Amino acid sequence: MEIAELEIFRAVALEQSVTRAAQRLGRVQSNVTTRLRQLEESLGVSLFRRDNKRMTLTAEGQRMLDYAARLLALAEEARQAVRSGAPSGHFRLGSMEAAAASRLPGPLARFHAQWPQVTVDIQTGTTQALADAVAASRLDCAIVAHPFDGPQQDADLRELGEGLEGRYLFTEDLMLVTPPGHPEPATAVDLPVRRLAAFPHGCTYRKCALQWLREQGSDPAQWTLLDLTSYDSILACVMAGTAVAVLPQSMIDMRRAPAGAGLMPLRPVHSYLIRRAGFDTAALREFTTVLS
Repeated sequence: MEIAELEIFRAVALEQSVTRAAQRLGRVQSNVTTRLRQLEESLGVSLFRRDNKRMTLTAEGQRMLDYAARLLALAEEARQAVRSGAPSGHFRLGSMEAAAASRLPGPLARFHAQWPQVTVDIQTGTTQALADAVAASRLDCAIVAHPFDGPQQDADLRELGEGLEGRYLFTEDLMLVTPPGHPEPATAVDLPVRRLAAFPHGCTYRKCALQWLREQGSDPAQWTLLDLTSYDSILACVMAGTAVAVLPQSMIDMRRAPAGAGLMPLRPVHSYLIRRAGFDTAALREFTTVLS
């Protein structure tokens, strides 16, 4: 099993096509087909189902894809570790949607100005999805929020995934946003609706909101959860009077909270830059510097 074979396998898995994978890799199609067949023969399994020129992963191929991602990430880490101290190659960064919009533009601009040769790949998602991707070597690091409500130095990042570590970055003020025309609720029981608009399961802010409801004596099981994928759609639900939401103050400041919406402080939430324990590259070190 060679690194080149793994790169070809991953490209075909992503493109679901030998032709597109060959174009992506800058190889001739026959070379991709041959190397993929050699990999399957060495493993003794079929990695793809070939239907009408469309390549879809078999169960064995799906398992292999996870290992391939980790092996290729480790190979890239090794290449960077033995080179000079200058960052190079790809830097795979994950971030919550809110942090990507409000916290990252400045640092990323500084990083690119200093190290234009580094290709930064950015992926957004919920805290748990990002933590899983870091633990599985699909991301080098990620900016996530931790539900722990004590001092930031006491949060155990391993709760997000075994083998993770990181450093504290900032604390967000989490706000409850309610529809226009309603008085500020004294407790969760007084809220005008029983729908919560939030990012899908795995979002720390959603988890904090559900915890707050329990603490206020309101059973989350009696609430309807609206799984949305952007803060704009979340705010639209609130302004339509169909849901309440929890948003970090930074996003409210960016969007200038819509006129008439109710705002109530909920709790602070700490955010961290996480990585796999021991993971270290020049790109990560320099990115950490521009975040400071």
